[in-house]
Amino acid sequence: MVVPTWAWFATIGGLLVLLAIDLFIVDRKPHEVTVGEAGRWVAFYIGCAIAFGGGIWAFSGGTYAGEFFAGYITEYSLSVDNLFIFLIIMSAFSVPRIHQHKVLLIGIVLALVMRGAFIAVGAVAIAKFSWVFYLFGAFLIYTAWNLSRQGLGEDEEYEENALTKVARKIFPVTDTYHGANSFVRIDGKRFVTPMFIVMIAIGTADLLFAVDSIPAIFGLTKEPFLVFTANAFALMGLRQLYFLLGGLLKKLVYLSIGLAVILAFIGVKLVLEALHTNSLPFLNGGEPLPVPVPNIVVSLAVIVGVLAITTIASLLKSKRDEARVIAGAAADSPVGESPTGESTTETGEPVDHRR
Repeated sequence: MVVPTWAWFATIGGLLVLLAIDLFIVDRKPHEVTVGEAGRWVAFYIGCAIAFGGGIWAFSGGTYAGEFFAGYITEYSLSVDNLFIFLIIMSAFSVPRIHQHKVLLIGIVLALVMRGAFIAVGAVAIAKFSWVFYLFGAFLIYTAWNLSRQGLGEDEEYEENALTKVARKIFPVTDTYHGANSFVRIDGKRFVTPMFIVMIAIGTADLLFAVDSIPAIFGLTKEPFLVFTANAFALMGLRQLYFLLGGLLKKLVYLSIGLAVILAFIGVKLVLEALHTNSLPFLNGGEPLPVPVPNIVVSLAVIVGVLAITTIASLLKSKRDEARVIAGAAADSPVGESPTGESTTETGEPVDHRR
């Protein structure tokens, strides 16, 4: 895929314009983002990603478009798992809901810049050393194994990372928030606010997530342009998804298992591709091995299928759990009272005291 320099600049410029529009419309007046507002923005960003993928299809063909969509869906689904960590961080720092949107914006912009550096390094490594795929594949399989053993929605406590601890030692931090300000001056002395520490926590957390997601998307496409744009569109819609999903995140109890399956699939695909293009002298004399490698259509089908099954199974389980809770509450209610505390007849019907 040949991407001229002007296309790179045009794409980055377009993404910056989208961020500027978002910043101007949403963040010019701090407010608590409603579900309806978040839903419209999520639909807008998904529409932008679909339109971009359509443009790739028109100018570069269906194969590259399929790679973009596979990468975008994978990054977006991994981002949903990341949102649970964001919820924990916001709760740990008691960030006012009115300012959470700005925190996510700054953190994600920082993450996008840092991921760009990761992508550049990964692209150079892949171009020079084909055996890197073995490392990427093994790492993803190991990550999938760890991810499959953890559950989404379980109670976790946030522990500040090294960077936030260093920031607290270097800068004096105020005890309370000062609006959306990251820096304030009190009695002539400059302080940073908890808002500044939260932004560091969000940005560094997302950078750690890139360690998993960047190798995963390189398993779906080797084109740096597609890797970057898939990450960019997934990250840009992440803030609104945070407010849209809200409590629904804890209902996606099987999400970690589904993501583990996807990462394991991509990891195996990377190993197979490395074997298919093998150049290691100690393996088959440095000659490629005739192993099958799933194409992008198969990869896209597996990713979408696993996510669909995971989501449906999670929601069904949550519904069954809620039904059990209601049934348990009814069973524990005193005789003659409903679970809500109302008096009941012998048949269990509420008594009409107006008679």
